[in-house]
Amino acid sequence: MNKLFIEDMDLRGKKVLVRLDLNVPGDSEGNVTGDGRVWAALPTLKYSLDQGAALILCSHRGRPKGKVVEKLSLRRVAIRLGELLKHDIRFVPGDPVMGNDVLAAIKAIKPGEIILLENLRFDPREKKNDPAFARELAALADLYINDAFPVSHRCQASVCSVPGRITSAYGYQVKKEEEFLARLLGDVERPYVGILGGAKVSTKLGVISAFLEQVDKLLIGGGLSYTFMAAMGRPIGKSIFEHHYLATARSFLEKYPDKIILAVDNYVVEDIGPQYESKLVDRIPDGYESIDIGEKTKKLFAAEIAKAKTVFWNGPLGFFEDPRHAAGTRFIAEEVAKVKERGGYSVIGGGDSAAAISQAGLNYRLYSFISTGGGAALEFVEGEKLPGLEALSDKES
Repeated sequence: MNKLFIEDMDLRGKKVLVRLDLNVPGDSEGNVTGDGRVWAALPTLKYSLDQGAALILCSHRGRPKGKVVEKLSLRRVAIRLGELLKHDIRFVPGDPVMGNDVLAAIKAIKPGEIILLENLRFDPREKKNDPAFARELAALADLYINDAFPVSHRCQASVCSVPGRITSAYGYQVKKEEEFLARLLGDVERPYVGILGGAKVSTKLGVISAFLEQVDKLLIGGGLSYTFMAAMGRPIGKSIFEHHYLATARSFLEKYPDKIILAVDNYVVEDIGPQYESKLVDRIPDGYESIDIGEKTKKLFAAEIAKAKTVFWNGPLGFFEDPRHAAGTRFIAEEVAKVKERGGYSVIGGGDSAAAISQAGLNYRLYSFISTGGGAALEFVEGEKLPGLEALSDKES
């Protein structure tokens, strides 16, 4: 990537606006319940402090839709970040985000100090990529660092429009993401197996198309698979599917009949709820919906993963949020963990896949790399340019 890296800039005595991804899960009061993305931010912050910078941190959390939602405040995230960094973090709330108190605090900041702004998405201008909001953010600092890989595929004010206004570079987590994900492009070790789950074909159309050109086998599960099953004429009961993408799924199946592998059995329920027990079937009956891959499918998928030297997995294979229906996703997580153990390369595409690994109690070190960004990782391995990275300052040749 021919863009400025954090080490290419002189940070001493400079005010540096650092865009992080602190979009971490929390409880009803906003307390942090999963801090993986907070840990990921530490290398960039430690380096910047060592270089004598004054840091102004910004991020979003959740989808507040341009309104103040207390449980999505970054107040509690600031506490956790301070604990992990072992450094005082001054949280400056503001409604609006760029209010007078915020501006006064930033004017007074000194090298070695850190301020964390309130959730950027409390201001509707962030998601709208509003140029005025970008100008306000850029005016806070001398330099800008993007270390928020998970939102680098989104064209929002703090991601795409700030970099064009001040000298900008990428941080250590973005560097790590780019280096590990780049190994999935071009000449990879084969067999290369892709595993895709999640809810919809429409959200993964690009990666399905790209993967079918790249991989040797593509294992498809979860809600994604029922559109493909329906396209084959297989019964899917009342499982979710996308009618408008049946023709697209059918064309993939016709063009790549030897690459696409779907579930051959499923666990189904009459309705998703605490009172229903699942049953294992080869054909999904009317009035039932599938909530997990079945036992034959586990063996089928495991056999392909066992041959693989490279694996990329994104998306759960069933309704993993309910522990009763998480067995298929957990099984796949365990099988993919064996790839690194035998010398292969395994990448988890962030999002729900990473959450499933955490939920299953599996150590992240069992995998070659776990991306912090689901959607961004997908677009990267498709070969797409990420606008948040493209907007950064070019490195001089």
